[in-house]
Amino acid sequence: MGPYILRRLLLMVPVLLGVTVLVSAMVRFLPGDAVAMMMEDYGSYVQDANQLRAELGLNRPFYVQYLSWVSGIVSGSFGESLRSRTPIAQELSTRIPVTFELGTMGLIFSLIIAIPLGIYSAVRQDTIADYLVRSLAIAMLAIPGFWLATLAITLPSIWFQWTPPLRYTYLWEDPVKNLSQMLLPALILGIGLSGSVMRLTRAQMLEVLRHEYVRTARAKGVADRAVVLRHALPNAIIPIITLVGLQMTVLISGTVVLESIFVIPGMGRYLLEALSYRDYPIVQAVVLLFAILVILANLVVDLLYAWLDPRIRYG
Repeated sequence: MGPYILRRLLLMVPVLLGVTVLVSAMVRFLPGDAVAMMMEDYGSYVQDANQLRAELGLNRPFYVQYLSWVSGIVSGSFGESLRSRTPIAQELSTRIPVTFELGTMGLIFSLIIAIPLGIYSAVRQDTIADYLVRSLAIAMLAIPGFWLATLAITLPSIWFQWTPPLRYTYLWEDPVKNLSQMLLPALILGIGLSGSVMRLTRAQMLEVLRHEYVRTARAKGVADRAVVLRHALPNAIIPIITLVGLQMTVLISGTVVLESIFVIPGMGRYLLEALSYRDYPIVQAVVLLFAILVILANLVVDLLYAWLDPRIRYG
């Protein structure tokens, strides 16, 4: 197990380098740059755009800027924002826990919704309840998260004169108020993730419930609840965990959208703001962290296989 984990961690290095090179190059193909954005906002105060580019280091070739940024990452520094000149690590230290909280709550909600309903749908195959659950799963896949979030803000404000608070309260300041603020966006995020998990749970449970050992357990008089939860579910769960790991990119994109709609000061909102101002160091830093998260999530999924199924071993 140890050599396998080490190999996977070593393979992270070229993958992350490739991701950062692509993102750094692609963001520079966008119209305008950081200096052009500053000139639009502070044109009367910035007299010489070329001088500003020299001060920010944007007049250097792309590969020089990239290598300078990578060397800073190796030394433990994400650099500074081109626009505000504040350390990026300082901003990330407060934004990472916010995004982590939203993503974790959304993932928990998706599993709470998807797995029980998927099991219930499989157990009640071809009944009205099964058709309703399958229709619900399709609806969850079809409804865009941003549209659902917009409705969740607009309709209560029209019907009940209620809108989500505009000032975000951090978890360490007031846990109760924070959780009440995060509940709605996390639920919407979980709904968006649960459709595919629900469908896969149903399909896997239907396959496992047809196996001989399940029929044998029922023939021995084992209660249906025990057959489903103790015998069928553990053998159906591995593909579900694989899908959850693959959905990490969907989870990240969902946090980016919902943080912007609900004015949550997380990494997703930070990324969108940086893209709008062409703040390259911030974009590169946030994408790097997201890439690390996706790779580690897939590593954790692989390791969970061996824990859930002793037949799986990694050398």
